[in-house]
Amino acid sequence: MMRSLFSGVAGLKTHQTKMDVIGNNIANVNTVAYKSQSITFSELMYQTTQSASGPNATTGTAGTNAKQIGLGVQSAAISTAITQQGSTQNTGNAFDLRITGDSFFVVSNGSSNFFTRDGSFYVDAVGNLAMSSNGYNVMGWQVNDKGEIVQDNVSKLQIMSAKNLTSDPVATTLATMNGIVDKNDPQIKSEEGKVINLSFYDNMGYPYTARFKMNGTDDLGKYVLKLENVLDSNNESILDKFDASIFTTELSNTYASREKAYGLNEKYTNTAGTLALTSGEDIEYEYKDANGNTVAATTSNLNPADCFAGYNVKTGELEGADEQQIALANLYAKAYGFSGDEAYKEFLSKTVQDTDADGNVTEVAVGTLLSQGNVATDNGTELFANDGTLLVTGYVLPEGEGISVLYNQETGSLQTINGMNITSFNLNLAPKTSTADNPFEQISVDIKDTKNLNNDQVSTVGATSGDKEGNGTGCALGTMTGVSIQRNGMIYGAYDNGQTKLLGQIAVANFSNAAGLEKEGDNLYSATLNSGEFDGIGVDITAGGGSMQTGVLEMSNVDLSSEFTELITTQRGFQANSRIITVSDTLLEELVNLKR
Repeated sequence: MMRSLFSGVAGLKTHQTKMDVIGNNIANVNTVAYKSQSITFSELMYQTTQSASGPNATTGTAGTNAKQIGLGVQSAAISTAITQQGSTQNTGNAFDLRITGDSFFVVSNGSSNFFTRDGSFYVDAVGNLAMSSNGYNVMGWQVNDKGEIVQDNVSKLQIMSAKNLTSDPVATTLATMNGIVDKNDPQIKSEEGKVINLSFYDNMGYPYTARFKMNGTDDLGKYVLKLENVLDSNNESILDKFDASIFTTELSNTYASREKAYGLNEKYTNTAGTLALTSGEDIEYEYKDANGNTVAATTSNLNPADCFAGYNVKTGELEGADEQQIALANLYAKAYGFSGDEAYKEFLSKTVQDTDADGNVTEVAVGTLLSQGNVATDNGTELFANDGTLLVTGYVLPEGEGISVLYNQETGSLQTINGMNITSFNLNLAPKTSTADNPFEQISVDIKDTKNLNNDQVSTVGATSGDKEGNGTGCALGTMTGVSIQRNGMIYGAYDNGQTKLLGQIAVANFSNAAGLEKEGDNLYSATLNSGEFDGIGVDITAGGGSMQTGVLEMSNVDLSSEFTELITTQRGFQANSRIITVSDTLLEELVNLKR
């Protein structure tokens, strides 16, 4: 009879534990991302009063089963429905996140990492993304200098640091011209021409306007595009401080932008544009002799036939060249803007465009042209003269002239620029002072979308910065106007200069047995031996097919109907176990009364 009393007590205790679990579930019915728990019971233990016996062949008696008396019940396991997702609650807060899938956010208190499904976040005073409930930092991956995510050990995401509150200015590198060029437009037919303005930025974010003019007086689709002026934001010309030019090849850009910086062009270039360096004035240079001693020397005849003798196209080397010849080759390359101990190698590897008799454009290295001897391109723009001297005629435009634009008179589409089958020209600005830094980048202006068509004597040709996809537009310094979080956890800042910048990415953790995580309170879990370890790096949430939703939170997955049903059965179980104790007490009372 004492056994039944203790069995009743065990039943009361286990049902009380179940009530505790149910009560906790109901209490957290509105807790963000709470995962409900359930309890299962098991028999406590048994007292064996008689062991089982087998059949006796001698006596012919059968075997008997064991006699065992149970001693009650115990809590077997308390399980968490951790993979069962709760419903969605809309909040409208951009920093509220809901995870779809089985992943967990990684958060840190500064010394340890924890895991949570609670995506109620905010940005603290120093710009860190953190949990709203306890201030733990949300962990993720940082961005390198190239603007790329580095998936290394997770660290706190300071998305609104002083650095991220602004977007650096970017110089314009690409531009486009489009619209109609009508040959009957009075502006096009006049000497003043049609004005085309191009707005662009330097690398410090200052705005400028390049002022072009386009005109043509024949009926063969040929027009001239000139650069008239470059104006700053105060509408004042900057040409007193900067040289500005337009041209059609990369080699000409190098030459035009740096010729005065090295001082060679003005001293040693004749009026035909030939870089002969035979003016009679000495050019000073240095080289090392066979003993390694520095030798100062001068030359007044810097001829490419001598500088690049022994050039091997395959190896890119000057075979058999001594230090003096290499010094002369480098000196020649410096006239075109190259520098360093092997400037000539960069110069020789540079490519220029060559057009054959069929109008096909090919890229040819300067070194290849040198190895071929005397070369003149089929479009009439000579690269090498008969004496081997490198020419720039047709590549660098004489001051005051423009580029020639030819349209097909059957289709109205662009045909050639300066006689070449290309669709763009380059705009370059360089400081007049050789020691000054250049705040501008070369701008490639694509004009293939311009058309030479009838438009009732109105030309609509215009220019915009950037290409069709918006690349190379350039921008001024920008201030952050908003933050957005993508489905893969990448965080982007938006700025009032039209730019966006990647600020970081929220990493998540996956576990082989998520139910093995240990609850730590505050909607947090920690890893255990049975859940699997966290490697410190985490994963991209999309790698497992999951995603993040912004402006919503995951609600509790508690099912009240199930909980109330469990509440009833638990109440009855507790009541029945209490009756065991009551009846057992009554039996003991009858036993005591036998003495009367």
